[in-house]
Amino acid sequence: IRFALQRQARFIVLVPCCQAEVASVLRKNKEQALKGSLGELWRHPIHTREFGSHVTNVLRCLQLESHGYQVSVTELVGWEHSMKNELIIASYKALPRRRPSERLTELLQSLGLEELDGRFFTGERGMTPGSPAQDTAA
Repeated sequence: IRFALQRQARFIVLVPCCQAEVASVLRKNKEQALKGSLGELWRHPIHTREFGSHVTNVLRCLQLESHGYQVSVTELVGWEHSMKNELIIASYKALPRRRPSERLTELLQSLGLEELDGRFFTGERGMTPGSPAQDTAA
């Protein structure tokens, strides 16, 4: 994603993989998360893995939207063939960026994933070299 954003790709198509990083941070911060009811979403190891996978893809979508992309998510193959079958398709449309940026930051904070802030950087923070002027409308 970083590679495509830095090169201002007009289209980005992702077959998500490498989803263990978010799950490992959720696992590491589980004790703190269980102080509130939200932590119940990943209390059990299998839920940590699956929830981490889902959150990873949600964060990826918000990251792309925060850089002005229109994002759609669809099945790559039928559920009967694979549980990990999301296809994320992004097309640069210079869309408003503030709201997805705020949502991404809020989600990282509410799930205790602040340490992943650098991985899921937003367009609002201007971290994409040479990016077009940033729209701040909601």
